[in-house]
Amino acid sequence: MNLQFKLNGKDIKMEVRGEKRLLDFIRDDLHLTGTKEGCGIGECGACTVVLNGEAIHSCLTVAGQVQGGELWTIEGVEKDRELSALQKAFIEKGAVQCGFCTPGMIMSAKALLMKNPDPSDEEIRRALAGNICRCSGYREIIEAVKAAAQQGE
Repeated sequence: MNLQFKLNGKDIKMEVRGEKRLLDFIRDDLHLTGTKEGCGIGECGACTVVLNGEAIHSCLTVAGQVQGGELWTIEGVEKDRELSALQKAFIEKGAVQCGFCTPGMIMSAKALLMKNPDPSDEEIRRALAGNICRCSGYREIIEAVKAAAQQGE
């Protein structure tokens, strides 16, 4: 299948098997390895990307679903080789421990902040509910999202 879509703000045209998992397409064909595979069944959120403004688990999505859409991966969050306010907030608030869940957490937070620039704690918790962090108690992650929102992320 010929795919045409936007990837991190750039127009892309590629040939791919439409039924290939989006996660595998991102990592193997696009060579973007920031998106991680954790569980492979949509339970952990490590593979979260933003497709058409929605946080999705790329392990449960087929590549053909990006046709005509806009896909954001963790590699597209930085701007001009500088970390975004969201990425900086994760570092400053200590929300990055082992780092495995961090790309998915940031992408879920990005999708939330794209829709709601001033979320409540409960809205942040709901947006991050599909992401599991085995290292933290989530307090630092919620604080990082709030800090980024205050900075206008």
